[in-house]
Amino acid sequence: MEVGPMGIFQTVADLLKMLQKEDLIPKAADRPIFLIGPILVFVAIFAGFSVLPLTSETAGAAVGSGVFLLLAIVSLDVLGILMAGWGSNNKFSLFGAIRSIAQIISFEIPLGLSVLCVVILSQSMDLQEISRQQGVYSETPIYLFGIRSSGVSVTDLGGILSWNVVRSPFLIVGFLIFFISGLAESNRAPFDLPESESELVGGYHTEYSGFRWGIFMLAEYGMMLLMSILGVILFFGGWNTPLINVGTLRFADWTMGVYWEGFWLMAKALMLVFIQIWIRWTYPRLRVDQLMSLSWKYLTPFALLLVFLSAIWRLLMF
Repeated sequence: MEVGPMGIFQTVADLLKMLQKEDLIPKAADRPIFLIGPILVFVAIFAGFSVLPLTSETAGAAVGSGVFLLLAIVSLDVLGILMAGWGSNNKFSLFGAIRSIAQIISFEIPLGLSVLCVVILSQSMDLQEISRQQGVYSETPIYLFGIRSSGVSVTDLGGILSWNVVRSPFLIVGFLIFFISGLAESNRAPFDLPESESELVGGYHTEYSGFRWGIFMLAEYGMMLLMSILGVILFFGGWNTPLINVGTLRFADWTMGVYWEGFWLMAKALMLVFIQIWIRWTYPRLRVDQLMSLSWKYLTPFALLLVFLSAIWRLLMF
């Protein structure tokens, strides 16, 4: 509460303090691997932002296989975590890295399957195209809860009625699978087993100090934001407005444009970030066996079922 009004500059103060801290490297550490680990984690996660369409005019975001490229790049962070744990030459760091590898690989499967459901319905892996299909001016046939409205087209109404979770209600379950898997991918509570302080001191980053430790924290929060923006694009209309056109009141038309689009995307994404932080305050940490059971016994089978439902829905509706 001392840095700026109501402590709002505390984050800046923490950053400046972290930059001044000594960069310590354990004598017994494998120095090259130890140094490369955090850099690889940082690059893998923040490279994923390059294919995200923040507005309808985002340059470079229209990548034909954007979904595949994003998931492929982000999955490389597991190599950086392994390098950090192994290079530290510390058993607690190694345990944390092994936990992280098992966790990330396990939850990437239901995460990828939930994304595949949206790809099947939209018939595109281009994130920009997926966003456009959920807007007012979509050229894709739109069915509200599987039924085309008589008289007024859902396309004309736009807004929330065009979002994937409304057009295909079973995608609500797909989003829940995506969201839970995203928490595990980000090592967020209640899935923060790789860095659980009560057991492993700090997990794979125990031996890191100064800004190298800060890179791991920055990458974790970057992953939270990345998963939140991706979830919004796939399920909640991306940069499209939630407001609908009602007769002559063209709320959807009035609240679109480059600045509005950026605002809607970030507002939705930050709401999901808030929910992730809220969950961290609320739920206790799971055990390792509970974590694996959740992924392999529940999320993965349900995600496979949703893939089949998405394929059938696509055949019937279109």
